[in-house]
Amino acid sequence: MQEVRLATKVEAILYLKGQPLSLAEIAEYAHCDLSQVQEAIIELMSDYAHRDSALEVVETPKGYSLQLRTCFEHLMTHLVPAELGTGALRTLAAIALKTPILQTDLINLRGSSAYQQVQELVELGFVRKRRQSEGRSYWLEVTDKFHQYFEIDQLSQLQD
Repeated sequence: MQEVRLATKVEAILYLKGQPLSLAEIAEYAHCDLSQVQEAIIELMSDYAHRDSALEVVETPKGYSLQLRTCFEHLMTHLVPAELGTGALRTLAAIALKTPILQTDLINLRGSSAYQQVQELVELGFVRKRRQSEGRSYWLEVTDKFHQYFEIDQLSQLQD
């Protein structure tokens, strides 16, 4: 197996966490020391600065973050419903692609924060919960509102 550059590993960590992380947090996830993480962050910031990318690595008061460049924020208002955060959108996407999915399977896939996200998605009318006939979990599936809101006729379009 090919050795992965630390900067690439840091990029994956920032993407997967989806929130600003301190150097110490990144070092813990990457299993390396702070000076290595600092070098990797500088390398990553330089990589993004020199390529034509919609993303950038920035330092925020809470830490380092992989985010959409500000010049593309206008797309957010047209493509992403304002009332849904990134985590809820990822949870909704998982439900849409695997519908119906057991809530326990979704939690294994997305983590415990998905409980709150599912509740939010149910309240917004994008997801329906049905009690399992045998067992304690719920079946989760997208609703007609999901299809109308995202203008998707069939989920097979998502998988093409």
